[in-house]
Amino acid sequence: MRMCKVIGHVVTTVKHPILEGRKILVVSGLEGVNDPTVPMQLAIDGVGAGIGSQVVVSESGIAGGQVTGVKAPAVRSVIVGIID
Repeated sequence: MRMCKVIGHVVTTVKHPILEGRKILVVSGLEGVNDPTVPMQLAIDGVGAGIGSQVVVSESGIAGGQVTGVKAPAVRSVIVGIID
């Protein structure tokens, strides 16, 4: 799991059927916010996070599947918590 900050959202015209109705957000590690050398990643929102939220991202398909109900092969990163 990683602590990240939500820095954007993704708008798509076509999604895999498993991802229909799911929000895809752009996140960056907390240590790398506003640092162009740190890579960003996409994560499925499982908890209702928004831009600017500090979140916990799981990269385990099992944990992500339990939060979102999506089977592991379809999703790599899932937001599983919001840091208060």
